[in-house]
Amino acid sequence: MGKQVINVGSSANDGTGDPLRTAFNKINDNFTELYNTSAFDQQITISGNEISSNVSNANLVLKTSGTGVVEMEGIQIGDNAITGTRSNEDLVLSASGTGNIQLGAIKINGTTINSDTSSSITLAEAVDVTGAFTGTTASLSSTLAVTGTSSFTGAATFSGTAVIDNLTINDNIISSSSNADISIQPGGTGDVVLSALRVNGTTLDSSDSSKVTIAEALDITGAVSAASTLAVTGAATLSSTLTVTGTSTFNDGVTAESLTTNVITSNGSNAEISIQPSGTGDVIISALRFNGTTIDSSDSSLVTIAENTNITGTLTTADITTTGNVSISGSLSPGTFAIGDLNIIADGTITSDTNGDIVIDPAGTGEIVLTGPITHAGTQTTTGQLNVDNLRFDGNTISATSGSITLDAGANTVTSSSLFSAGEINATLGEFTTLRADTIQNDTSNGNITISAQGTGVVSIGQQLTLTGSFLPAIHTFTATDSITVAEHAGRTLLLGEVGGNALVTLTLPDATGSGATYKFIVSVANTSNYVIKVPDADNTIDGIMLYLDEDGTAVSAFPTVAASDTITLNGGTTGGIVGDYLEIVDIAADQYHVRGVMRVAAGANPATPFSATVS
Repeated sequence: MGKQVINVGSSANDGTGDPLRTAFNKINDNFTELYNTSAFDQQITISGNEISSNVSNANLVLKTSGTGVVEMEGIQIGDNAITGTRSNEDLVLSASGTGNIQLGAIKINGTTINSDTSSSITLAEAVDVTGAFTGTTASLSSTLAVTGTSSFTGAATFSGTAVIDNLTINDNIISSSSNADISIQPGGTGDVVLSALRVNGTTLDSSDSSKVTIAEALDITGAVSAASTLAVTGAATLSSTLTVTGTSTFNDGVTAESLTTNVITSNGSNAEISIQPSGTGDVIISALRFNGTTIDSSDSSLVTIAENTNITGTLTTADITTTGNVSISGSLSPGTFAIGDLNIIADGTITSDTNGDIVIDPAGTGEIVLTGPITHAGTQTTTGQLNVDNLRFDGNTISATSGSITLDAGANTVTSSSLFSAGEINATLGEFTTLRADTIQNDTSNGNITISAQGTGVVSIGQQLTLTGSFLPAIHTFTATDSITVAEHAGRTLLLGEVGGNALVTLTLPDATGSGATYKFIVSVANTSNYVIKVPDADNTIDGIMLYLDEDGTAVSAFPTVAASDTITLNGGTTGGIVGDYLEIVDIAADQYHVRGVMRVAAGANPATPFSATVS
C-alpha cells in the first residue's frame, strides 16, 4: 500500500478537505504500513548510531532498488564495488591491532603481503618496482626489468634472457648491444680466469702453466713479437709489417699488404708461382700493370717491348706504332692498320687520310685484277669506255657488245623519273603485255590484264578513273560467321546464303573511317537462326532506316535507328531476312555507318525493328 496523504483543504474550515474520520483512517493506514516493515517487526534494532540484527546469526542486508547504491560518508557501495567519493582521497582498509586485511587467500599486514594458505603468490601481470626489491626466492614467468642497482646475496637463476644495461645473458651466451664493448674488470691485482686461460692487463697465459692453444684462425692487427719460434699450422693474417730475418717457409697461402724481398722462389719441382689480385685488382710490377690477360702501364705511358716479339696467337690491338718493319704472316682482326696515309681496316675497308687519294698502280704491264663483285657506295668517275661483260658504257650511251639488254631488279623495282619520255618506249613485259608511254596493252588476243596488290594491300588510283567499257563488280557469298574488310568486300554484291538456313551467321564490319566504302547485302537463303551484322566496337554506331512490306495487307512500315544502334538482326521472320531482301551499309564518317534497306515480312507475322545495341 502506498502513502496516504490527508487533504487539508484550501483554507481553514472551508469544507474542501478530508472529513475528520477519513483523515484519521489515512493516519491509521500509514502507521499500519510502517509497523509492518522489517525495521519494526523486532528483527532489527536501531539504537543511537547503531543498527543491529535481533535474529541469531542472521545477516544485516542493505539493499537498494535497481542500479541504486548505498552511500556513506566518503564511500559508495554499489553491487560488488566500493568507491571513494571524495576527490583524490585514499580508500583505507585498516585492521584492528595485529589483525590482517585478507583479500581471498592474500593476507596484508602493514607492509607485508603473504598467503593465507602458505602457497606461492602469483603476479599474473607486469610488475613495476620503483624502489629497492628484497626477496629470498622469486619466480618470474615473464620479463624482470630493473632500473636501479641490483644486489643478489644468494644464487640467482634466470630461465630466460637477463638484460643488465647493455649486457644480455641468454643461456650460455653473454652479448652486448650494437658495437658496445664487454668489459670484465677484476679487483686490484686479481686476474680474469676463463677456465685455465688467465688474462692480466695485456698479458695472456694459462693458470696451470700449460701451453696456450689457439685452435682457429688468428687475426692480429698490431705488431707481433715472438721471443721463440713462431709455428703457424693454419692461415695467418697480419694487418701490419711482418719482419723475418731468416728464411721463412709457408706451406699455405700468405696474405700481406706489402712484401719486401728481392727473391721469390718456388720450393716445388717445376711448380708455378701464381700472383692473384683480389676482385678487379691489378698486378703491378714497377709501372707495368697486369689485369687478367691485359697488360698496360699504371702511369698511362707507352709499354715498350725492347726485344723481338714472337706472337703465335691472334693479335688484337687498337693502335700499333713501330719504327721498323712489320711482317704479318696471319690475318688482321677488327681494327685499323695504318701504312703512311693509307688505312687498312679489318672489316675489308681501305681508306686514306682526309682528302687523300688512293692510287693502285701496277708496275709495267701489270694489271689490276678484281676477282670478286664490286660494290660502290659513292660517285665513281671513269674516263673513257667501260665494258662490263657484254654491257658497254660510253659517254651517255648504254649498249650491248652482244645479245639483248635486260633490266632485272629481282624482287625490287626499276624506278626512274627521266629514263623514258612520251612516245619513246615500246617495250614487252614478259611475253604478253606491251607498255607504251600512256598505254598498258595485252598483245594476246582476248587476254586479260590483272592488277593485283600483295596481301592486304590495295590498288590505289590517285586521279579520276574513266571506264570506256563495262564494269563488272564481283559477288561474294557469306555462308558462315566472318569479318568484313574493305579490300575484300567493299563495292561488291554480298549474298547472305547460309547453307540450310539454320546456323547463326555473324558478320563484323571494319572500323568506320569515312572512306565511303559501300557494302550491299542481298538475302539469297532464308535463315531462321539469324543473319547478324554489327560494328567492331562500342565507338561505332549505325544510323538510317529500314522499310518493311507486311504481306498480310501489303502495308509498309518503317523502323529508324536510335542513337546507340550498332547491330542489325535479320531473323527470317519479323525483322526480315527472307529471299530477295536487300540492305546497303555505307562508311560515312569516323565511327559512323549509314544503312538503308527494304525487307518483307511473310503473312502471319508483324514487322519488328531489326536494330539493337549489343556491342560493348
